Amino acid sequence: MEHHQSDAELTVTGMSCASCVGRVEKALRAVPGVKDPQVNLATGRAHFRLNTSDALPRAVEALEKAGYPAEPLETRLSIEGMSCASCVGRVEKALTAMPGVTSAQVNLATGSATVRHGPGIAPHVLADTVTAKGYPAQVQREAAPHLHDHGGDAAGLRRNFLIALVLTLPIFVAEMGGHAFPAFHHWLHMTIGQQTLWVLEFLLTTAVLAGPGRMFFRIGFPALLRRAPEMNSLVALGASAAWAYSTVATFAPGLLPADSVHVYFEAAAVIVTLILLGRWLEARAKGRAGDAIRRLIELAPDTAHVERDGQIVEIAVAELHPGDIVHLKPGERVAVDGVLTQGSGAIDEAMLTGEPVPVVKHPGDPVTGGTVNGASALAYRVTATGGDTVLARIIRLVADAQATKLPVQALVDRITAVFVPTVMALAALTFMLWIIFTGSLGPALVAAISVLIIACPCAMGLAVPVSIMVGTGRGAELGVLFRRGDALQNLAEARIVAFDKTGTLTQGAPALTALEAVDIDPTEALRLAAAAEARSEHPLAAAITAAARDKGLELPPAQDVRASVGRGLSARVEGRALLIGNAAALTDAGIAHAPALIAAAEGWAANGATPVHLAVDGRHAAAMALADPIRPEAAEAIAELHRLGLQTAMISGDVQPTAEAVGRKLGIDRVTAGVLPEGKLQAIREMGRGTVFVGDGINDAPALAAAETGIAIGTGTDVAIESAEVVLVGGDPAGVARAIRLSRSVMRNIRQNLFWAFGYNVALIPVAMGALVPFGGPQLSPMLGAGAMALSSVFVVSNALRLRRAV
Repeated sequence: MEHHQSDAELTVTGMSCASCVGRVEKALRAVPGVKDPQVNLATGRAHFRLNTSDALPRAVEALEKAGYPAEPLETRLSIEGMSCASCVGRVEKALTAMPGVTSAQVNLATGSATVRHGPGIAPHVLADTVTAKGYPAQVQREAAPHLHDHGGDAAGLRRNFLIALVLTLPIFVAEMGGHAFPAFHHWLHMTIGQQTLWVLEFLLTTAVLAGPGRMFFRIGFPALLRRAPEMNSLVALGASAAWAYSTVATFAPGLLPADSVHVYFEAAAVIVTLILLGRWLEARAKGRAGDAIRRLIELAPDTAHVERDGQIVEIAVAELHPGDIVHLKPGERVAVDGVLTQGSGAIDEAMLTGEPVPVVKHPGDPVTGGTVNGASALAYRVTATGGDTVLARIIRLVADAQATKLPVQALVDRITAVFVPTVMALAALTFMLWIIFTGSLGPALVAAISVLIIACPCAMGLAVPVSIMVGTGRGAELGVLFRRGDALQNLAEARIVAFDKTGTLTQGAPALTALEAVDIDPTEALRLAAAAEARSEHPLAAAITAAARDKGLELPPAQDVRASVGRGLSARVEGRALLIGNAAALTDAGIAHAPALIAAAEGWAANGATPVHLAVDGRHAAAMALADPIRPEAAEAIAELHRLGLQTAMISGDVQPTAEAVGRKLGIDRVTAGVLPEGKLQAIREMGRGTVFVGDGINDAPALAAAETGIAIGTGTDVAIESAEVVLVGGDPAGVARAIRLSRSVMRNIRQNLFWAFGYNVALIPVAMGALVPFGGPQLSPMLGAGAMALSSVFVVSNALRLRRAV
């Protein structure tokens, strides 16, 4: 049944390398109704689009068949109408009776249920089932995305590694110690005897493979039987071949040529132990890679102090509703988004914007959940809760960016799709060549096992997604949100950065920038002008009154206020006749121009400001310059982009003189002015490849979408933010350079990871095959191969973690 497209995301288990990712994507692509599957090894998540209502259960089934089952989901329901234990029993029974539900825990005190179920069941179906039983239920909306528990993975892998280590050490000491110290070897054989020693090694190795190493066989062999071998298949094949050969040599040596009766138990046990060590270190590091989202989630407090029936009570943040008045103590975190209603004080927004200086808030100003109150007691009215808060949207953006693929990943995917079968073919070829040239079974087996183990492509699969994970997380800490992961690659290749002027490089509202007065005190001139303009709604009038208020001036009442278009405004203040307007308004009123004031006004106009004149009792008394002030940090932002080797441009709808004046002050390379939204679009297209556009308004949305990378100023409109690939949480244009530096660091990190992962495999597979042996060089042992393979994955993840300190 067709219906509108929707996004779906599943956490997939059992993936350990890049070839697993390829197979999961292939399995999902084959499902009717599933489009554009993107699988991320680092997060363990598969993201895809659904075109039909039955596509999700089919996708879950396909993953199960492919050997990569989707992790069960946990859904929380809010349930009304439960009054006793039997109600709880009825709700639990209704939920557990549903196919795919593994457990349901209902809590009468909180009126909630926690349900673990297969991903094939949509959460709303659970709520509908409970509602049908007479208990109205709805799904609790979580602000946080479902995070794969790498910490839990790490704990299990650590336990398995330590068990394997304890069992492997005696085998390793017996075999390797015997090779290193012949006297120890002779003593062992005289004390225990070779056969007894081999039997003990057999028992210990079997325990390693059947216990901690079982995970490789449980996943690897079924994949082999499905003719879709992956990394676990290579480990399982290598370890079981060494174990099987050694078992025959121990219990049925007559089946082997006399010169080939040797055991390789230590190789099988050490392979498993070392790879478990690598997996544990990798899971621990991957957990740290996801720390950015976890830290963001933890920014929201659990409780808040809210007004209820005239009392201030502490309640869970989940119970807050828009309109509630929340009281904020000094040093406390803001619970959810709101508007300040009482008190003034500084709020530290660094964790959201990356800006270290606290922002002073007054009544009417917005406050954001997750930010930290300074030393003042404040109160605010809640405007957004749950998934609608800024923090929740940021968390979703970061999670979505981490789940996307970069164009460079396509190359990795193509290579890894054929990599594992190629390695198995090379291992078989190695075995045959060694048999042909040496006629000895044991060394041939060792060489083949070395090839299987050394070539595990874990590092390749992790090279790109772990860097994206850490890079986008670091961006969130710096106030740079990548809405799409591929913006990382595009930004790193940027050539030219074009800015919108108003609201991006300037404050976005006119302000009084200069005042000249003749025969009157400048402060007095401002006081009189502001008093006359106080009741006008003109933007320029608002700038004059705001300047007077900032100086703390008391404004007297104005009488006979009259405004006429193009003629200015006339009024009577404290018995004096005032006229405010342009030079033409003074001329029309028969007022002589003061030459000094006209000269100042012409200078301001040449620099893009709007001059406004004031006449008091028929005499030209003052001139004021009104302009949209340039953001104080804009000049440094442009200079930083030039230092990064980028060109800068400004595209504005404003008049040419104003735009050019701003461009000159900031040192912008090229200025395009007087253009409508379509003109901005055309200007962007003419700039060609590698174009970045930075804007904040509704009129910027087409240009943001047309540029190779659109960067929205986070203080701008929702439309602009939705059209951009990157969002700067604060209003600081310096974030553009930060975003570009970070993207370059991420791409450099990815190139290092890919060079290591591919170079390592290309260099060491021939060594494992024995290419150096004819020249007197060493043959790589399976143990060294396992150690090197584990280290390559740990190196890639550790290298990506360096991005946590980037920029």
